[in-house]
Amino acid sequence: MAVQKYFISRDPVLYEAWPDVALTPGGKLIAVFNECTHHIDRSYTRIMLTESTDRGRTWSAKRPLTPAARKPECYYNCPRITLLRDGRLVIIFDRMEWGAGGEQTQTAENYLCFSSDDGATWSEPVKTPLLGIVPDKLLELDNGRWIISAHHAQDGALAQFLRWSDDQGKSWSEPVTVAKDPAFQLCEVSLLPLGNGVIAAFLRENSGRGLDCKKTLSFDNGESWGPLIDFPLPGCHRPVAGMLQDGSILITYRFHQGGMGGFGNSTQNFFAALTDRDSVLSSSRWEARARILPIDYDRSSHADLGYSGWVQFPDGEIYIVYYIVDDAVDRGQIRGCSLQPSDFFLP
Repeated sequence: MAVQKYFISRDPVLYEAWPDVALTPGGKLIAVFNECTHHIDRSYTRIMLTESTDRGRTWSAKRPLTPAARKPECYYNCPRITLLRDGRLVIIFDRMEWGAGGEQTQTAENYLCFSSDDGATWSEPVKTPLLGIVPDKLLELDNGRWIISAHHAQDGALAQFLRWSDDQGKSWSEPVTVAKDPAFQLCEVSLLPLGNGVIAAFLRENSGRGLDCKKTLSFDNGESWGPLIDFPLPGCHRPVAGMLQDGSILITYRFHQGGMGGFGNSTQNFFAALTDRDSVLSSSRWEARARILPIDYDRSSHADLGYSGWVQFPDGEIYIVYYIVDDAVDRGQIRGCSLQPSDFFLP
C-alpha cells in the first residue's frame, strides 16, 4: 500500500476542518474548508480557499471566500465544491444563526458562490431555499438537473432532504424527503448519480451506535426515494461517494465505532472503501460487497477527523482531502493524500 500524505493547511491558532476539493480542467486543485475557533466553539468562522498546481504536493496560502463571521452575527459550517460541465466552479455552504441565548443552533440557510475563472474570483453568495446543515456538494445530473441536499431534525429525528432545479438555480423544487425514519438519525448524505435517472444516496446514521451506512435509491432523478437499505460500511460517518474511471465506486468516510462518546473516544480512523455498481444497486446488505482501506489514524487524545473530498486525475491517481487533529493536539488541520486504485489489491 502506497498512500502518500501531504500538508495542505495548518494554523497555529485556529481550527481548520470540513474540507472538499475540485480538479479544474487545467489540472489545478482547489480546496475549500472552514476555519473557526474550535469544533465546539464557532464564535469565529470563515470559509477559506487554497489551491495547488502540482497535484496536491504543495499548496498556496489560504485566502477567504467569505467575510469573517463573529458571534452573535452568524457562523459558517461545511463547504463543498463542484466543477460544473460548463467549466464553472460552485461552492455551497451552510450559514447558521446564533440562538437567542447565545447557543449554537441547527437552523441553517445554504448559499452558492460561483467562479468562472478557475477559482481566481468568486461571485457574491446566492441564497437558496434549502434549509439544513452539512450540505452535500451540488450535484449536476446528466440531464442538466441540479440537486442540493442537507439535513435537519423533523419529528424528533434527523432526516435528509433535497431540492432540485432544472434551470440552473433560477427556481427550485419544493423539499423532497430523501430519508426519514424514527428509528434512525439520518444525515450527511452523499448522492451518487448512476445514469438514466438513477441516484444512490449514502447516509450517516448518527445515533452513536456504530451502525451500518444507510442507503436509499431513486429511479426518477431524485424526485422520490425507496426504502432504507443497510450498506456494509459499519460506523460510517460523512460518506463521500463517486465513480472512478474504471467504473468502480469509491467511498471515503470517518469510522465511528460507537460506545463511549465524546471527541477522541471513537473518531480516530479515516477509511476509503471500494465497491461496485451491482453492490450499490443491491436490495440487501448481503448482496453488497466493499473492500475497506485505512487512510489515516488520529493519535490525539482529542481525535477528530474525516469530512473528506476527493478527485481522480486523468492518469488514475486519486487525491483525497480531509481534516485531522493528530499532532496539532487540539486543533484541526487539513491534510491531503494520494493513492492508486491498485492500492486496494496486490498486483
